[in-house]
Amino acid sequence: MSRRRKYRKPRPVNLPPAEARIETLTLEGRGVAHVDGKTVFIEGGIPGERVRFSYQARKPNFDEAQVLEVLEASPERVEPECPHYALCGACSWQHIALEAQIHYKQRVLLDNLAHIGRVEPETVFAPLTADGWGYRRKARLGVRWVAKKARALVGFRERSGQFLADLARCEVLHPSVGEKLETLQALISSLEARQTIPQIEVAVGDNATALVVRHMEPLSEADTRKLLAFAETDGFQLYLQPQGPDSVHRLWPPVAELYYEHPAFGVRVGFDPLDFFQVNQSLNLKMVQRALELLEVGPQDRVLDLFCGLGNFTLPLARRAAGVTGVEGDAAMVTRARAVALANGIHNTGYFACNLMDETELAHQPWFRQSFDKILLDPPRAGAREVISRLARTGARRIVYVSCHPGTLARDAEMLVHTQGYRLLGAGVIDMFPHTSHVESIAVFGH
Repeated sequence: MSRRRKYRKPRPVNLPPAEARIETLTLEGRGVAHVDGKTVFIEGGIPGERVRFSYQARKPNFDEAQVLEVLEASPERVEPECPHYALCGACSWQHIALEAQIHYKQRVLLDNLAHIGRVEPETVFAPLTADGWGYRRKARLGVRWVAKKARALVGFRERSGQFLADLARCEVLHPSVGEKLETLQALISSLEARQTIPQIEVAVGDNATALVVRHMEPLSEADTRKLLAFAETDGFQLYLQPQGPDSVHRLWPPVAELYYEHPAFGVRVGFDPLDFFQVNQSLNLKMVQRALELLEVGPQDRVLDLFCGLGNFTLPLARRAAGVTGVEGDAAMVTRARAVALANGIHNTGYFACNLMDETELAHQPWFRQSFDKILLDPPRAGAREVISRLARTGARRIVYVSCHPGTLARDAEMLVHTQGYRLLGAGVIDMFPHTSHVESIAVFGH
């Protein structure tokens, strides 16, 4: 029996529309207002605006609402580029000008550092920005056959989260996929297996676009031929996934590679379609450049790269440093990282597999008993709390922390500053995900 919880439609709120002025934004990008002393989170509002809204849900300590009409518009309000913006849940900030989005994200970062970390950067870096549209190179697209529409939907979920949005295109996805959603929908609709395909993974390299089709039942020969013809005609690398991640195999072409490059460092990083890599490549190039500048890496430096993955930072670092030690939790990825380094003619890197979230495992690592001049951290959303307490003993003079969540960065910054004796020399946001409330940032610590 399935234990998945059924979606429950919220009970209707029997309150008439109301008016309020938006005061601030939440981390999720909702406007914050107060009505009769109670906090109301209003989807679609921008600070300074007076709006008319409808209540969507009532809670003991706050209410949730949706903008019905903007009575006094902020100069930061713009017309969303995407015609599906009001329906699709992939973006939440297209109604806010890009320059203003950056301002709000910087404010979120600094507020988190002050209130959670009790720290203030000595320098606030100018935000790193890049392409605002067509930037997203990695995504998981939902697939669903809708009998009432007699066709398949391919895309992201609606804002309610219950159904897939009916999309014709996506303005933030890389154009190789974002402009072909209707083609994908027609393809899936034509398959015998259309009801048993739940998702398509997208991975876009500098050289090609790969699609991984997840299918719950074996494909017929007819379906396989259709998928093969589609891949050949439309120029995709096409993979099939009949079970778990280990079952992924390439259907077309017979021989293929997928990679992205760091031209400034003469580095090419090969990857598989399900690998983690940064979704915004033009921003990633700037991020790596800034990280190396902040680390002030010299030819005599020994660098420790924690959460190194396939070598997004490791390999550029190796071009500048005496040696780089990369540590990653997945042993198979560590093996591949070694191969990627050798493929680039890089021989001054060493790699270790270690669960960096496990303090017991960390205590027995030989690399943690070595000394390093510089350290780079690029942890997941959970942060790097388990390794932070051990960094000072490495003797590192400088630490660069790349973060995908301002709250955990602030928590870890408190430890580095108030326990480990470092100073927060500088911090700033990296706009990896324009038009969303996601806040990526970079910080540098030193003595």
